Amino acid sequence: ALKPKLLDAYFKLDAFPDARAALKALKAAGHTTGILSNGSPDMLKGAVDNAGLNGELDAVLSVDVLKMFKPRPEVYALVTDHYKCKPGDVTFVSSNRWDVMASVSVGFSGLWVNRSKMPDEYLDFAPRQVLSDLSSLAKLS
Repeated sequence: ALKPKLLDAYFKLDAFPDARAALKALKAAGHTTGILSNGSPDMLKGAVDNAGLNGELDAVLSVDVLKMFKPRPEVYALVTDHYKCKPGDVTFVSSNRWDVMASVSVGFSGLWVNRSKMPDEYLDFAPRQVLSDLSSLAKLS
């Protein structure tokens, strides 16, 4: 009985308070934005709609089209394929250190948002920078 309620919660997720401002600043600076997620398209649409981020995102990419999940390298190719760019052109931002590690391993420039001040588990795939929040993101890109 609890499973449907828990799954439904994904449709109602909100963004961190600094996310909207960071995305607006990136867009104002001329950057392209997007989400790459292991979530389903329906779940992502619900979360983006609920957080009010539709106007701040150029793309919402789901692994659903590949039927495999991050951290598989093929998943990160969804970004370069969609934007028609090279891996070195992508700044990948995540609070999941494993996700930043995988993005760096495919040639992206990774930024780790370490809000909880966790220790780094992937020293061989260092992020370009570690941020405590998203407030300075637009200045770094």
